[in-house]
Amino acid sequence: MSAVAALIDYAGVAHRLPDDVAAVARHFLADTLAVGAAGHDAPGAAAMLAVARAMGQGTEARLLGTAERMPAQAAAFVNGYRIHCLEWDAVHEPAVVHAMSVVTAALGAAIDRRGGVPADDALVALAVGVEVAAGLGDAATSPLRFFRPATAGLLGAALAVARIDGAPLLPALGLAYSSVAGTMQAHVEGSLALPFQIANAARAAVLASDLAKAGFPAPADVLDGPFGYFNLIDAGDSGALVADLGQRWRIAELSVKPYPSGRASHAALGVLAEFAGQDVVAVELACPPLIRRLVGRAMEPGMTPSWARLCLPFLAGLMRRDGRIDPRCFTPAQFADPALSDFARHLRLVDDGNPDPNALFPQAITLSFADGHTVTRAIPATLGSPDAPLSPAQTKAKLALARELASPAADPRIFTDPLAYFTDPT
Repeated sequence: MSAVAALIDYAGVAHRLPDDVAAVARHFLADTLAVGAAGHDAPGAAAMLAVARAMGQGTEARLLGTAERMPAQAAAFVNGYRIHCLEWDAVHEPAVVHAMSVVTAALGAAIDRRGGVPADDALVALAVGVEVAAGLGDAATSPLRFFRPATAGLLGAALAVARIDGAPLLPALGLAYSSVAGTMQAHVEGSLALPFQIANAARAAVLASDLAKAGFPAPADVLDGPFGYFNLIDAGDSGALVADLGQRWRIAELSVKPYPSGRASHAALGVLAEFAGQDVVAVELACPPLIRRLVGRAMEPGMTPSWARLCLPFLAGLMRRDGRIDPRCFTPAQFADPALSDFARHLRLVDDGNPDPNALFPQAITLSFADGHTVTRAIPATLGSPDAPLSPAQTKAKLALARELASPAADPRIFTDPLAYFTDPT
């Protein structure tokens, strides 16, 4: 059986999630919905909303965090942006994929326009979409060139949506692949085009399912064809993607992001949180090359909020001062703060020689204090990962901040009963 055939077979058959996996899926769904509600008025959100309103009239699907409804494709577009725009959404670290973001935005829109689905069906579709998205990243052997949450995330989301829609899966996958877009250039520049790429992928996933259901033709050999995923987007092994489908459930391997900033900043921030308010005067972080590439950028007075979310020198100063990362601090006044700028100059990232181009850990951090003593801490796993889970207090703090940022118009079920919110649009 070809890899594509195995993938389609997996995406279409009946599954029953083990109880522990279903519980994890509910947890990450709750986290993703809360983050999306918090992003309703983040930078760029108003422009995305205005453009989505021009996509057409309709009330098929809800917008996360506000009372407005839109056609399903437009709602997926807006919600994808809201979920990723604060850089607070869950990630599969080995795959380097924000695997929940596109899948949740697209699947939620599809569920809404059906008028709701049973909770078990929604969780299975969610887990299937995440499995495909994270599995594609896991199977990759090349460094990031394309923005993997948008490329791999789109393919996983299209299969999840098609499963709910009853659309033919192979054409949905082929049409989704034909819509793949999104490179790391937006990340390099700290551009709001990064969450736009998530939004675009979520809309494309719904569109792919719609076209497939309408009988529109699509390419089939999208994994190993001469211009298929593993020959164009990421080098890798399609056999590794399908080897353990349905047995591993990668949704249980996701990491919660405790802070609204690039995931590559979280190992250092998690340690600095323990020393917030103390006289830390310098930081040295020994880390894989990918960490330096993703968040080792300079703090600049004129930087944008998108740049700031990916700027560890700035984020470290906020954590040292405040004990948390609040996106409301991503302002020109904070970017020009002399104390933050001075501390940023005393943060150094050192390449640890890790040969894996996709590795985010292990890391090691050394903190220097004003009285001359130092503290060195090995970080084998990043805070929020399965090997270093958030404490109940840390989870509560994240949800409390998300609720602060959310609109009063947000459906309260997002925070009190997220699975009911997701599966029952009434």
